[in-house]
Amino acid sequence: MSKRIAFITGVSGQDGSFLAEFLLTKDYEVHGLIRQSTQFTPDRWGNLTNVMKTGQLHVHHGDLTDPTMMRSLIDEIRPDEVYNLAAQSHVGQSFEQPINTTTVTALGPLNLLEAIRRSGSKTRFYEASSSEMFGKVQETPQNEKTGFHPRSPYGCAKVYGHYITQNYREAYGIFACSGILFNHESERRGETFVTRKITRAVGRIQQHAQKELVLGNTDVYRDWGYAPDYVEAMWLMLQQDKPEDYVIGTGEHHSVQEFIDTAFSAVGLDPALYVKQDPKFIRPAEVDTLRADATKARSVLNWKPSISFKELVERMVAHDVKLAEKERLTQ
Repeated sequence: MSKRIAFITGVSGQDGSFLAEFLLTKDYEVHGLIRQSTQFTPDRWGNLTNVMKTGQLHVHHGDLTDPTMMRSLIDEIRPDEVYNLAAQSHVGQSFEQPINTTTVTALGPLNLLEAIRRSGSKTRFYEASSSEMFGKVQETPQNEKTGFHPRSPYGCAKVYGHYITQNYREAYGIFACSGILFNHESERRGETFVTRKITRAVGRIQQHAQKELVLGNTDVYRDWGYAPDYVEAMWLMLQQDKPEDYVIGTGEHHSVQEFIDTAFSAVGLDPALYVKQDPKFIRPAEVDTLRADATKARSVLNWKPSISFKELVERMVAHDVKLAEKERLTQ
């Protein structure tokens, strides 16, 4: 029996790298789309750098916003499953780059869905939707029936991607589904995201390589989980008999301040001595609180998170303390 083939856009990101590793354990032939300028580093991408050297991960350089290129790749690879994880995914940056964010994050899934439709294949499609679509929330917790009120260009673009996926499912019978993923973190999270900014600062402060941590609003609440758990949920969605959308989250929410307190506590430091606030980091419009109701995913997919909020933060801090120590020794 031939291997199933998966195509992952954004394979060099946090979720993409974890998903590639996960699918390889399932004996998939894995293809990934990356930008020409992307470089993989062991500190951030773990074993994926070794996987690339062995040829187990087939890398394709390309541009998600180019519909002709996407059609060519889908026709060439003939994937059984496509996971669209590529996006300009930084909420704060989306206010500074709204056009680029919309072009990539909204039109990217459309280009892939149209390529699948034109190919006439039975390819199954996963779209990475986001809890940021809920924005100014209509109810708490949020589930698959909660209305959207995005509060950023990123959230608006994700709403388009979500609805165009639904449209292609209903109009053309494509097995297409969206995972409405709440915040999920790991030691591979990009350093511009607030969670990793915090844990990197804790590691450097603990190693006397940084004196303070400057942030914006710390009184916002998010539902944080561990990224490897969430990529398993993506896969589970494409293994079902029929395509549906699912909310994925822990059901708990914690403030940024709680994240800070937990991170500094992990190394025995008082955050009040190091953390400062600067209005320049406050967004034009903020999402105050997000908390998932993942009842459907728990019952249909038999999915649940594997680690607690405290364990997640401590795992990230432990990694970044070691990274800061390595940086200090190599300077």
